[in-house]
Amino acid sequence: MSEYSADWLALREPYDRTARNALVLDAVACAFVGQRAISVVDLACGTGSTLRALRRHLPARQNWRLVDNSLSLLARVASYRNPHLTVATAAVDLTRDLELALDGPLDLVTTSALLDLVSPAWLNRLIVEVAARRLPFYGALTYDGRAVTEPLARYDLELLAGFNLHQRTNKGFGPALGPAAAARAAQRFEEFGYTVVLGQSDWVFGPDDRAIQEAVFGGWAEVGSLTTTLSPHEISGWLAWRRARLAEGRSRLRIGHIDIFARPIGRR
Repeated sequence: MSEYSADWLALREPYDRTARNALVLDAVACAFVGQRAISVVDLACGTGSTLRALRRHLPARQNWRLVDNSLSLLARVASYRNPHLTVATAAVDLTRDLELALDGPLDLVTTSALLDLVSPAWLNRLIVEVAARRLPFYGALTYDGRAVTEPLARYDLELLAGFNLHQRTNKGFGPALGPAAAARAAQRFEEFGYTVVLGQSDWVFGPDDRAIQEAVFGGWAEVGSLTTTLSPHEISGWLAWRRARLAEGRSRLRIGHIDIFARPIGRR
């Protein structure tokens, strides 16, 4: 399973929090209105950003199990001194032991920025296990392949296409769904008798958001040599042009994501 650095997760977290779709969050909250306590498992939790974003939308008494394959990321999960909030971490290889991660009494399964990294077979396995337990599922910030750059530069479209192609390579779960993941998840949950709420959760970066734009453009350039016909000289020239626009405060970028909340039909 691919492991992201704590620095990258910290850089993106405030943008993730802003991007999360409000209507999807409202659907999650409404599903548990009147419930005094809730038990949640968060898959591929990183340092706990889903907990931090979602906790105020859920019943006051919360029991969270944060699951990741990275001990170093789990070690960075914050400690909470709150009698109504219990947080436990578990190091689990989700490619091998997904069922173990879902063991025990649960009310909700969550994940963020994961579904586009997994294979069709693994996603199906996840949905089968969640549906067998008739659990609601909240999956946020699934990359969907859309990007809008301003100003538009030569090679933007080629490098975006190359990045999207790379998103379908093996990220530890087998050949990944990449931009097709959110639509596939919605379809499969509906086939298992779930109602599904979808909403866009795009990153929107302005001229002041230089560090994260630099990281995104750097990622496009890094994989461009593997997935496009552009020469190293063309790619480095494109990246230099992009960095110059960042330095001038002239760069804007939108990156497309989708949030999903799937709830079993007939569940209170």
